[in-house]
Amino acid sequence: MSRPRSPHPYFGWFKKRQHLKPDDITVVDGDMLKRAVAAAALGNAMEWFDFGVYGYIAVTLGKVFFPSTDATVQLISTFATFAVAFLVRPIGGAVFGPLGDRYGRQKVLAATMVCMALGTFAIGLIPSYDRIGIWAPIALLLARLVQGFSTGGEYGGAATFIAEYSTDRNRGLMGSWLEFGTLAGYVAGAGVVTALQVGISEEAMLSWGWRLPFLIAGPLGLLGLYTRMKLEETPSFQAYAAEAEKREHDRPGWHHLFTVHWRQLLKCVGLVLVFNVTDYMLLAYVPSYMTVSLGYPENRGLILVIIVMLLMMPLNVLGGYLSDRLGRRPMIMGACIALVVLSIPCFHLIQSGSLAAIFIGLMLLGLALVCFTSSMPSTLPALFYTPIRYTALSVAFNLSVSVFGGTTPLLMAWLVKKTSYLDLPAWYLMAAALVGFITMFTVRETAGLPLRGSPPAVGSEDEAERFIEGKTLLTVDEELPPMS
Repeated sequence: MSRPRSPHPYFGWFKKRQHLKPDDITVVDGDMLKRAVAAAALGNAMEWFDFGVYGYIAVTLGKVFFPSTDATVQLISTFATFAVAFLVRPIGGAVFGPLGDRYGRQKVLAATMVCMALGTFAIGLIPSYDRIGIWAPIALLLARLVQGFSTGGEYGGAATFIAEYSTDRNRGLMGSWLEFGTLAGYVAGAGVVTALQVGISEEAMLSWGWRLPFLIAGPLGLLGLYTRMKLEETPSFQAYAAEAEKREHDRPGWHHLFTVHWRQLLKCVGLVLVFNVTDYMLLAYVPSYMTVSLGYPENRGLILVIIVMLLMMPLNVLGGYLSDRLGRRPMIMGACIALVVLSIPCFHLIQSGSLAAIFIGLMLLGLALVCFTSSMPSTLPALFYTPIRYTALSVAFNLSVSVFGGTTPLLMAWLVKKTSYLDLPAWYLMAAALVGFITMFTVRETAGLPLRGSPPAVGSEDEAERFIEGKTLLTVDEELPPMS
């Protein structure tokens, strides 16, 4: 029987179940999968180590780089520098994404690791405002721009890498380790800062202590580069590359991306919006909110959020497992409903002043966030076909993060200062949750299904045979999106 082809070559590998042969099924190498997950998670940990350090040391950085008598003005200035870096993330995604779709995921992810490490390491070498004046915040801004540009290619590539290496049955579980790396990196960064704040004087912290967390990025980057250079290309990309070579057609371009796949791009933006607003609200803004807006001792907010993140780490892996069994839609839509219902009560608990109440408020927000962090790494790559997956995910993800996620700490700090209304962050979370719920309502379930434009992926030869016989992994034949 002749091999059926997609009506359009840009969708990559495509066969219906009845036409499959044993050689068409990808049997995933378990050891290589573990190495791929570890390498991708380490890169994400590196990215969020920087975020953890920057978010937790924001008050100190404000004093070092933005001298002012108003602590809130210093904090807003620091978060503004934090937010500006997000403006170049879509540019980084637009550069690294097409490279990853053309030349492979592994090479590009190695490059993003180097750039991220250099940008973070450079911050630790910048002289203070007292020594070089206005050039100090300018140098900080430049280093942040390098970080933003490189991270533009990181998450989309890492999520794509894990998704394409995983079996269809366990893609949610494997993807959850990406955000496990996020939490581990953030906890490590926040923990280093907190240890320094507890262990040395404020004068020492302002003089040299703040540099140490950033300088750690150097050896971390070398370790991440080593692990990524040892990996092979993903099976999905190899299958597509072989098919593209047979068909001898041009790769899809930007026009194709925005005319054929624009609906999927918008869905990705909506899902990333609720995911990252919740993420940056809880992990980057709330510690400073508790210190500056509520007047709590600085270490109280830092330590409580670290404890919440530590508890989230095993729950995140459990959430990935449940997303494979229950589905991505129940996890994400359930978290959106929880945020709408619980955001204001949670912030009232945080404002109460009671240590136990604060912890409960933070933990409830953390549980909602876990539903996103455990499900999104497998949900987002499944929106797109293999030939454009890295590009589409990087562009949509970073556009949404830049406009909504990375600006959250700055916007909330400014609005709370202007209005003195302490519940504003809760209302912002509720609005984001509403967008996320509506978006996920339009996304079909993908748990247990092959990635679009990729061969089915299983864990053994026996499972491949059962798949062909229709005894496992019941799937539906995908409909190609309408052509423009």
